[in-house]
Amino acid sequence: MTTAVLASLLGVAVVLLGSAATGVVRPRRYATTLDFYVAARAVGPWRNGAAISSEYTSAVSCLSLAGLIALHGVPMLWYSVGATGGYVVVLILVVAPLRRSGTYTLSDFAQWRLGSPLVRRLVTGIVTVIGMIYLVAQLQAAGVVLHLVTGLPPWAGGVATAVAAVAVALTAGMGSVTGLQALQFWLKLLIFAGCALVLWSAWRWGMAAPPAVPVPRPVQEHVLAGTGDPSPLGVLSVLVSCALGAMGLPHVIVRVYASPDGRSARRSVVAALAMLVAFYLLPPVYGVLGRVFAPGVPADAMVLVLPARMLPGPVGDALTGLLAAGAFAAFLATSCGVLVALGATLSPGTPRMARIARITRIGRFRGSVAGVALTALLLSWAAPHGSVILLVMLGFGLSAATLCPVLVLGIWWRGLSARGAAAGLVVGGGLIAALVAVEGLAPAALVAGLGLPVHYPAPFVAPVAFLVMVVVSLATPGSVPAGVSRKLARMHIPEDLGEAGIDRSSRRPGRSSR
Repeated sequence: MTTAVLASLLGVAVVLLGSAATGVVRPRRYATTLDFYVAARAVGPWRNGAAISSEYTSAVSCLSLAGLIALHGVPMLWYSVGATGGYVVVLILVVAPLRRSGTYTLSDFAQWRLGSPLVRRLVTGIVTVIGMIYLVAQLQAAGVVLHLVTGLPPWAGGVATAVAAVAVALTAGMGSVTGLQALQFWLKLLIFAGCALVLWSAWRWGMAAPPAVPVPRPVQEHVLAGTGDPSPLGVLSVLVSCALGAMGLPHVIVRVYASPDGRSARRSVVAALAMLVAFYLLPPVYGVLGRVFAPGVPADAMVLVLPARMLPGPVGDALTGLLAAGAFAAFLATSCGVLVALGATLSPGTPRMARIARITRIGRFRGSVAGVALTALLLSWAAPHGSVILLVMLGFGLSAATLCPVLVLGIWWRGLSARGAAAGLVVGGGLIAALVAVEGLAPAALVAGLGLPVHYPAPFVAPVAFLVMVVVSLATPGSVPAGVSRKLARMHIPEDLGEAGIDRSSRRPGRSSR
């Protein structure tokens, strides 16, 4: 066994076993269901911001983005802008009102705002699909990384990540996951920044020599949601998907509910923005180095191959082990967040339950988490193994075309009706699914002849979903829920005004209960 393999195995083992021990050996105590699902709504802005950043900087941020920059150059820098810009939209439109709603999941919000079990079921289904897409991406990436650096079969990386994530999520819910994710963000930032500094210094000081013979760059065979397409339409698709899709990612938006109030939720996102800006300075560094020293390497593998190409020997082996450990920290952080979010979404009932029912509720949560993890593992083995960023951008596009319109209109427009929301969810989700199916099954000549935007769905489908929700809502005013003015007041009036402020707002002259 070579030094590089030993270093990589050690780094991965330390991250997985250390993370599992953090959540399992000394789990956070919880006295109520509220504690379990949203960490008692007591997570401070900086810790919550670090957890948000940790969930968001997944396999794509740590590996694929740098590889795309190496392959396609400057246009791929827009990915970093889109990734951070999505949180600006979330901060302005969603964060504080969603926290003030008093709900616990996106499904709870949909039913509270629209009073429709059908809309709740649709939102639950879409959240589950998006979460599964993200989980499959993380598990496949873990398999690719472990196989690349150690030669172990790809399934081993997925199983190791899934087992560690389930162990943490099952033990103590959001409390353990939050602390673990915050720690993992700083670990990832330290590892990737430190390795980038060493590699960049080696290049600038002449310690690493680029290949003497030019290597042909691989051609990307598939494009989805603008992934890897440097054209203006491809860049636009990525920006729209990220800007509108971030608010519907279940593992990210659940962080809003862990804040004490709307103001703290906003501060959490501001802190996350600062941390993400710092982190997204790193992929361009790896991208530039990869373009010079590893021009023929596939995007997802470039970062891990780079140290051995630049510094063959013990130093390169040690850097590879560190980067593998950082990559697994990314896989685990995102997987834990998705499992907790889906477990809470799929568990029936509401967290406001008596102690005798609390045990049943948490038991259902744990069963849901185990079922989700097993399903994701099976899907990761059965699904084609392509670029990880394709899956992630698909999740962003689906969120932008479904959950984004429900959240924005539900928070800011009193006229949104249950039938309008249901129609928009069905149309948005259906169009995304249809375009993906056409992209995968139909002949390229037919797709080009029909002019279907199969490669760039979000900029076209998201406006259609918004329009459908508005038009159907205007046509069905009878399905606008009663008391909508009070609900909007609850979301938009700061907590320090209390219920009295909400009552005054909902009883202003000339305003009905709707």
